[in-house]
Amino acid sequence: MSESEELDILEALANLPTMAHPVASPEGDRVALYYDISGRNELHVLDVESGDLEQWSDGEVPRNARWFVDWTADGERVLFHLDDDGNEQNDIHVIDETGATEAVVKIDGQAVLSDATEEYVYFASSRDGQMNLYRQAFDADEPEKLTEYERAVWGGELAPTEDHIAYSTNETDDFDNKDVYIADADGSNPRNLEIGEVGAEAVPNDWGPDGERLLVTDNTEDLGRLGIYDLASDEIQWLGDGTYEEGGETFLPDGERVLGIRSRAAESIPVIYDVETGEGRELELPAGVASFGMWGNPILDENRVLITQTTTTTRPELLEYDLSTDEYDVLLEAEYGPFEPADFADVEYFTIDSTGVPETRQAAVEHEPYEELEIEAMLYDSGQRPSPLIVNPHGGPRARDTKRFNLYSQVLAARGYSVLQVNYRGSTGKGREFVETLIDDWGGAEQGDVVVAAEHALEEYDWLDDDRIIVFGGSYGGYSAYWQLVQYPDFYDAGIAWIGLTDLEDQYENTMPHFRTELMEKYLGTPGENPELYEERSPITHLENLSAPLLMVHGVNDRRVPVSQARLFRDALDEAGYEKGTAYEYEELGEEGHASTDQDQKLRMFRLLDDFLARRIGTEKQ
Repeated sequence: MSESEELDILEALANLPTMAHPVASPEGDRVALYYDISGRNELHVLDVESGDLEQWSDGEVPRNARWFVDWTADGERVLFHLDDDGNEQNDIHVIDETGATEAVVKIDGQAVLSDATEEYVYFASSRDGQMNLYRQAFDADEPEKLTEYERAVWGGELAPTEDHIAYSTNETDDFDNKDVYIADADGSNPRNLEIGEVGAEAVPNDWGPDGERLLVTDNTEDLGRLGIYDLASDEIQWLGDGTYEEGGETFLPDGERVLGIRSRAAESIPVIYDVETGEGRELELPAGVASFGMWGNPILDENRVLITQTTTTTRPELLEYDLSTDEYDVLLEAEYGPFEPADFADVEYFTIDSTGVPETRQAAVEHEPYEELEIEAMLYDSGQRPSPLIVNPHGGPRARDTKRFNLYSQVLAARGYSVLQVNYRGSTGKGREFVETLIDDWGGAEQGDVVVAAEHALEEYDWLDDDRIIVFGGSYGGYSAYWQLVQYPDFYDAGIAWIGLTDLEDQYENTMPHFRTELMEKYLGTPGENPELYEERSPITHLENLSAPLLMVHGVNDRRVPVSQARLFRDALDEAGYEKGTAYEYEELGEEGHASTDQDQKLRMFRLLDDFLARRIGTEKQ
């Protein structure tokens, strides 16, 4: 890097200030966001005109910035989620500019903010088991339950007229299905809008300003598409030509334009459509990943919107984009500390054709070739020669790796490890059919795609060291790390499994209810329905194949992938005669759940990775 050799690179990278979840106030004059420039995640408010940034909180908000924030209807306070040390069993609190906080919703289970009026907070919660919609008056002690579905309810978009609410759920026998519903604001008179075909997924994105039209996203035609549903006529107008996967975001204040996000070649590009003509265009931004935020209002006024922009070598910054001129100003610049963008590793993007069966031996489950599909991959070049290779499957599994700034990849590259990311079959960005290839096949072709891409990289880039190959992943990527090590033991020289799944039946029994139905049952059925699949595709079933040193890391407060997943695998290794400290290493992270954005907790993880890799692989540190 550009500083002296005395620089603690891991600490410097962990301490780079990061912005999260910017959301515009109702008047569009201020932006609430999380920012950890003080060393801890805190709630800040940015004045759009002056650029002044004011810190509202002082330890009252979570250390981990996983969950988003939103403004109250009067624009005077900010709502936020508060859990216990990352366990995601959120309550909903509110804070004002004096730093005074108040609990608005205190509830058993997980609460996820949907919307707020002057009178009510609308939210989804797993209080009674499955995720359903609730609302609670600001001056009340208990919520009202608005929906009662067996499958999870998502969304909760309140109309600007405050008389209707839109959400998505599934009442069909097809587990892949998702429909858009509208109901009265109290949950009564629900109606399925019957958008798209059964088996496809439709979700609401935003109401038009008149409360008579609804922006939706649907994947009936395979690739996601935007539509405008007219509630008076029950007719829908589809936007776009179907060339790219697209998802809806929001109406603009005039009600005649809508914003969305387009996926292309591991990039995310904002698009704007004219509702009357159906014409659309991409916004003029650097190639990379742009977003309008995770939740809440990105609108500043009739023509100005908030956009977060990042590339593989530039950290996220907050932009004020003028749709009338296609010009933008930076509202909050990225901080780089002792680094510059040129110090970071860029990616080589490539695609391969894969049948899901690599040349490498399959030790756990032998698969015949699958349908050949085009698979995306990105390689971060560390500059080390020769360079060890870290294969880094993404989580989800319904997710993808993109051309954004990836802090973990940059940490590894700074230590001399090149990093390969693979958008295996089942990843997003390429349509419903591509996603659904993973159904009933965890531990199958998607894992083969990962190795096929790695084999290609080793052949294409002769500076990669095929005697030093490591797999590292978190969440479903952690499942992949465990599975790669037992399915392809000849390929790897070490592995790191972080918050990963090892025993699928135990995961089904102990995860949160909406993960049980919308992840486990959707992809694998139940253990009662498919006991052989659950057993066969669990890494713990094949642990005798493990031949490379393994580091297991898990947060004790994880409710998505409970810590029992790591403990079961550890205990089974012990019973099988694997020696702790030699064959495997084990770390439980206290005060942490399903990963963390907290600087101290990130640094702890960086040091664990660095120490394990230095001892087990031994590349020279940069």
